[in-house]
Amino acid sequence: MISFFTKDNSHVYAVESEGALSPETHKKLEWLFSGSGYISSKIIESKYVGPRSNMTTPWSTNAVEITQNMGISGIKRIEEFIFFNNKNSFDQMTNELYQKLDQNIFTVKIEPEDSIEITNINEYNKKEGLALSDDEIVYLENLSKKINRNLTDSEVFGFSQVNSEHCRHKIFNGTFIINNIKKEKSLFQMIKQTTKLNKNSVVSAYKDNVAFIQGPKVQQFSPTLSEKPSIYKDSTFESVISIKAETHNFPTTVEPFSGAATGSGGEIRDRLAGGQGSIPLAGTAVYMTPYPRFNNSKFGFEERKWLYQKPIDILIKASNGASDFGNKFGQPLISGSLLTFEHKEGNKLLGFDKVIMLAGGIGYGKLEHSKKKKIDDGDLIIVLGGDNYRIGMGGAAVSSTDTGEYASGIELNAVQRSNPEMQKRVANVIRSIVESDNNFIKSIHDHGAGGHLNCISELVEDVGGILEVDKLPIGDKTLSSKEIIGNESQERMGLVIAEKDFNKLKQICERERAPIYKVGKVIENGRFLVKSDLKNETSIDLELSDFFGNSPKTILKDTISDFSYSEPKLDSKKVYSYLDDVLSLESVACKDWLTNKVDRCVTGRVALQQCTGPFQVPLNNCGVMSLDYNGKNGIATSIGHSPIISLIDPSKGSRSSIAEALTNILFVPLKDNLKSISLSANWMWPANNDSENHRLYQAVKACSEFSIDLGINIPTGKDSMSMKQKYADKDVLSPGTVIISAVGHTEEINKIIQPYLHVEGGYIYKIDFSSDKYSLGGSALYQSQNKIGKHAPDIKDSGYFQLAFNTIQKCIKENIVYSGHDISSGGMIVTLLEMCLASDNYGLNINLSKDVDILELLFSENHGIIIHAKEEIEKLFSNNNIKFEKIGTVNKSNSITISSLNEKYKFDIDYYRKKWFEKSYMLDSIQSSETKALERYNSLSKNKLEFKFPKWFNGDFKPSFDKRVKAGVIREKGSNSEREMAYIMNKAGFEVIDIHMTDLMSGKETLDDIKFLVAVGGFSNSDVLGSAKGWAGSFIYNENARNSLKKFFSKEDTLSLGVCNGCQLFMELGLIYPELEIHPKMHHNDSKKFECQFTAVSINKNNSVMFNNFENTTLGIWAAHGEGKFVFEKKESQYNIVGKYHKSSYPANPNGSNFDAAIVSSQDGRHIAMMPHLERANYPFNWGYYPNNQKNNKISPWVYAFHNAYNWLK
Repeated sequence: MISFFTKDNSHVYAVESEGALSPETHKKLEWLFSGSGYISSKIIESKYVGPRSNMTTPWSTNAVEITQNMGISGIKRIEEFIFFNNKNSFDQMTNELYQKLDQNIFTVKIEPEDSIEITNINEYNKKEGLALSDDEIVYLENLSKKINRNLTDSEVFGFSQVNSEHCRHKIFNGTFIINNIKKEKSLFQMIKQTTKLNKNSVVSAYKDNVAFIQGPKVQQFSPTLSEKPSIYKDSTFESVISIKAETHNFPTTVEPFSGAATGSGGEIRDRLAGGQGSIPLAGTAVYMTPYPRFNNSKFGFEERKWLYQKPIDILIKASNGASDFGNKFGQPLISGSLLTFEHKEGNKLLGFDKVIMLAGGIGYGKLEHSKKKKIDDGDLIIVLGGDNYRIGMGGAAVSSTDTGEYASGIELNAVQRSNPEMQKRVANVIRSIVESDNNFIKSIHDHGAGGHLNCISELVEDVGGILEVDKLPIGDKTLSSKEIIGNESQERMGLVIAEKDFNKLKQICERERAPIYKVGKVIENGRFLVKSDLKNETSIDLELSDFFGNSPKTILKDTISDFSYSEPKLDSKKVYSYLDDVLSLESVACKDWLTNKVDRCVTGRVALQQCTGPFQVPLNNCGVMSLDYNGKNGIATSIGHSPIISLIDPSKGSRSSIAEALTNILFVPLKDNLKSISLSANWMWPANNDSENHRLYQAVKACSEFSIDLGINIPTGKDSMSMKQKYADKDVLSPGTVIISAVGHTEEINKIIQPYLHVEGGYIYKIDFSSDKYSLGGSALYQSQNKIGKHAPDIKDSGYFQLAFNTIQKCIKENIVYSGHDISSGGMIVTLLEMCLASDNYGLNINLSKDVDILELLFSENHGIIIHAKEEIEKLFSNNNIKFEKIGTVNKSNSITISSLNEKYKFDIDYYRKKWFEKSYMLDSIQSSETKALERYNSLSKNKLEFKFPKWFNGDFKPSFDKRVKAGVIREKGSNSEREMAYIMNKAGFEVIDIHMTDLMSGKETLDDIKFLVAVGGFSNSDVLGSAKGWAGSFIYNENARNSLKKFFSKEDTLSLGVCNGCQLFMELGLIYPELEIHPKMHHNDSKKFECQFTAVSINKNNSVMFNNFENTTLGIWAAHGEGKFVFEKKESQYNIVGKYHKSSYPANPNGSNFDAAIVSSQDGRHIAMMPHLERANYPFNWGYYPNNQKNNKISPWVYAFHNAYNWLK
């Protein structure tokens, strides 16, 4: 039965239940739906847009779980429907138009198909789009003869997935024959050679979901128990650092939001699945598309009839999807890159029509768990996570072919379903086991391409096992056995554990609300068996050696092309005009539209993210995470790519990509300098097109050789070899691209050099790393003129590059560098400009004495750096034979003056800051509305961060505790801030207990002993039906939870704090102002999107326990939320507003809160609710900008707020 709830018919909730809903249930649902009332009609005769009938949305999954926590049973599905007025557009990839809403909107008239025998493998291959080669078809036909029966559809389908190019990297393992000459080594052999010759700190390479490199001994701060409430404790362990990057190009091309979201999720799962389990820490992202085509854009060639989405939609939706997943999962996105490009020359059509979406990341694990254990006969196969849907059927195979090659029905299987909150639950389970003294996970694998087929078969690949289809959860009842085992539904992990450990795992899963399924067993017989007892059906019954295949090695033949690209005609008198053109490229322009919507602070361990300086603009070229909360050891990561240079010369392109990643990470002091670094190489190439196999081989060879020469390694990577988009009348090739992700261990995260100018004195130096003459080929300047060019710069001397890198590292460690920035996209002129953009009143006086064309001097992208340093650096340079140019000085001005021979150029910094920000404003106006985007644009230099520290603060915190006070950190599924909160509370004197909502609801925890209760940030229930609405429902409608909370707040000797999602919870429950009839509410941010901003809060005189001695201070703090706007019905004097955002303008006030409210208190000062995250600003390294005059501080003042609470309670 389907019941409808609505306020005005513009927005309808459809509730599917097993029977009629009771009046009591109506009341509960009307509260949950914020006043939308039940209507008795069984049909609504109007057009509505809603989700596809056969696909239960993740939103519905969360909504149904909320109702279960409210004591409502029998509800199967809840979906939202929006009135269609024949004008509003909708995404036809994820939604459909309903002519009316009736009792059949969720009915799917499809019966699950029975397993069938395949009599003609060749025809089945074509029909299903399995991308099997002729050799593989012959192999399967021979296998059928060998076992004396026809293969089943699941066996043929399964073989195509686990042996696809996507999964088995057949091109990288293939034999190349170029101009009839056979190459000695495969691509993969050349990559592996880097680690063989330069093992350095590598612990695990090429054989797991991630690569591990040796890390330091670090602190673990975690609950002592996983299955029930327990105290947080410190311990130490020997660590490994994980590195991984994945691409999700095809799904992102088809449906960008979910494609990019699940790309991010899949990469996170890879970092969960290293060894016996590992922990993801931070993410990166890269987007490459055709030009977005704003009005009057001169970039690119004629617009195509796009297959699925326009480039502008892909840019917005894909970045929204990746951001949304990371935000809700609780992983900061700390670095990334963006490139838009297309080009037409002769008969070549180039462009990222098949887009690149790379999700990368870093993490860590325990050295003792870095290798998988041997699995044994009788061990259990476990699946954690969500249901099965018809998603990605054949995704591994289709991702291995050109987009547009198959019928849209097959390609539409790529439309993904993203549920980050489900993945968070699963990750919490794995984290708790990894952190425990008994890690009983023997082996672990993520679910991605190929679904259960790939995951389970690889888990048991060396031994054998059985998968029982009936034990798998089914979200779509129309799935056949083949579809159940082969779909790519996300947020799932496969484990192998001993049977004796199952009950412990189940207890942990129940506490974390993570679905758990016992789906099979390990059987040491070398076979892979998939069966259904209910259907009396065996889908797969093969020897594993047969299933994984032994088909002939792929042969790749090609010839060498001498094609070259033309040069533009340039005018050296048009420097200013060319600079405007270059700053209009999305790759060079400001990326604020990307960074303002991603959480860059969650975990409380972010030491460096994209934004910098008092203006907080995105200029940092690498990201750094602290490995623990002590703020000493960390992981640095950066990205490099040069696909346009690769078009000129693929070997130069590879060297340039590595050089860019290295000059981006250079300003982080690394433990062993350059040898600390390991690389991930992700290859996106239109293989098997004219001369592209030859170009690919040259690119990989150069990548390998350059890495070996530098003394570093490439222990991981990925390849996507089908980067071509087929249209009815043309093919467009995506330029062959390698994206390099660099990772290194730093022991000194407080010595990181940032790019913005902040002091006078010293000199500006240019250090060239290329040892090559100036060239403009492949540059942003040429790109802005729709040209590529014939000659591109190279790295001529790898030994000198290594020497220069290590020398700069020494300079940083000896504290003689003030600031520094690499020379890359846009050339030296853009580097100099960017060094002036993050602060005000710092200009440059530059003198370029070389007798070189001014355009080459300013715009060439020969790799190098610009630094502002003390003059004593020159001696160090000379002692190490480093060539340098002293090119200028810093001055107190608002301009850059460049003298070159007889010419003088002056660049107004305010003008170019606006020009640089212009493209970001245009993109932001689409995602944030024109009004808010314009407000952000106009506030660019008005929201300068200026702090006022407490007079009593001395920069340190050395407390002494007579006793610890019991405190509880309460979390719900989807919470992601409990660790950083518990840590700072512990440091301030509390004995902190980890409390899950399931503990309160079950009565395991009553809060009787708790004196300080903190509800933390995150996305409880993925913010479905309103932030904290579901969390509040668990308190209101569960007797145990309700009574525990009521009893706690009735006491007069307790304190509480709600931050972010916890603040929303306190507002929803009316806990701060119980005396008011109308409680303050939290609304969506005025921008209608998630906002992440390092801002500041001003605290005035107040009576709150936590902040009473913070009077007349302004302190930096992170805001990261989607529904953070305080809405008050009465005058300001009716509320105890403790802290306000330091300025009213957006984004200093990131949400539009009434009265600029950031922190509110109960009238007696005991209970606090606040949206910004003080727990993520504990140390100077946590701040997006920490003032130079306070740089010797060991801690930030915020810790004293918690110590004030401790002193009041002790």
